[in-house]
Amino acid sequence: MEYTTQMNAARKGILTNEMQQVAKKERMDEQELMSLIAEGKVIIPANKLHTCIEPNGIGSMLRTKINVNLGTSRDCKDLSMELEKVNRAVDMGAEAIMDLSSYGKTQEFRRKLTKECPAMIGTVPIYDAVVYYHKPLKEITTQEWLDIVEMHAKDGVDFMTIHCGINKNTASRFKQAKRLTNIVSRGGSIIFAWMEMTGNENPFYEHFDWILEICEKYDVTLSLGDACRPGCLDDASDISQMEELITLGELTKRAWEKDVQVMIEGPGHMPLDQIEANMKIQQTVCKGAPFYVLGPLVTDVAPGYDHITAAIGGAIAATYGASFLCYVTPAEHLRLPDVNDVKEGIIASKIAAHAADIAKGVKGAKDWDTKMSTARKKLDWEAMFDLAIDPGKARAYRASAKPEKEDTCSMCGNFCAVKNMNRILDGEIVTIFDE
Repeated sequence: MEYTTQMNAARKGILTNEMQQVAKKERMDEQELMSLIAEGKVIIPANKLHTCIEPNGIGSMLRTKINVNLGTSRDCKDLSMELEKVNRAVDMGAEAIMDLSSYGKTQEFRRKLTKECPAMIGTVPIYDAVVYYHKPLKEITTQEWLDIVEMHAKDGVDFMTIHCGINKNTASRFKQAKRLTNIVSRGGSIIFAWMEMTGNENPFYEHFDWILEICEKYDVTLSLGDACRPGCLDDASDISQMEELITLGELTKRAWEKDVQVMIEGPGHMPLDQIEANMKIQQTVCKGAPFYVLGPLVTDVAPGYDHITAAIGGAIAATYGASFLCYVTPAEHLRLPDVNDVKEGIIASKIAAHAADIAKGVKGAKDWDTKMSTARKKLDWEAMFDLAIDPGKARAYRASAKPEKEDTCSMCGNFCAVKNMNRILDGEIVTIFDE
């Protein structure tokens, strides 16, 4: 029996190879997974032309996944550096790479990713249109915007951010709302500017059915972009964000009617006390479609440390329903991240994702922590290093301050509670000072 998309297969009762692999990774019953995919609550982004992909599922009941943004810009156009970031990200366990290239040989880089990279590959076609056509924004036609979407699908991209929620109506409401930081989404600001200059409707909204045809043909997952995501705490949960979310909920339903997989992009900056409510609202409006969040950053005052502010928000968001965390690096708001920034961003996001998985009871999540605690109890340093989320850093820290005795660390030495408890419970004498 033939099928067009993973959702179409699930609705026909076809267990695909991708579903089998995901079920095994998630320790989930295959039929249960298939049912969730059929409902749209789990997605497996896997373009039919991305043949080297190692599929992963995204959904609130699965392990929280990590996306890594990278790509060239006019000021930083070294493709070899971006490829190094890709390889580092994959080695560190990132499940997705999003190519945000806005300068240079974008198609060459994109095709290399879908030919060689096992992670899910995402793109934002709006960026590439500006690069590809190399002409003033106002002169790009509706058809040209749409053609870029098909180009990316043919290049093997697994998911695409399409900013289709900001139509003429939502744009009008946005202008009335008088936000503090306006629109901070790059794609959202581009399509808003184009609409304002041309007077035309957002082509991705106006021709949404055509986009669905392309996505169905190649099994591209739609990542419905949040052009009006809040860019500061003052704008969080405002009318612009909520109005767009309602539109995305309507578009989600239309996509599901065509068996097209969908995820919803969520807020960027948001106070801690609003995150849970936002996750619940999204789940209600978009009927449980997977939620993809950028952070959210829980304070606006930490440039250079935004990987931490994002991880705090990401852990809370994933605990209450988000299923896909877009990493944020220390370089956010400041510059294009370098390789070390990428590492810091991934680690912070992985910590947030794992903390959330424990909180929501994902099968097997806490096993990792139990193994680490067992190694600590035994003072088994090698096991601790192997189990660490960043083994290299753990080893380097210990090596930088060698203790007098190998069974302790330089903080506690003979005062080590673990060592002394092990000894006293084994019936040994503990003297501490003269040992």
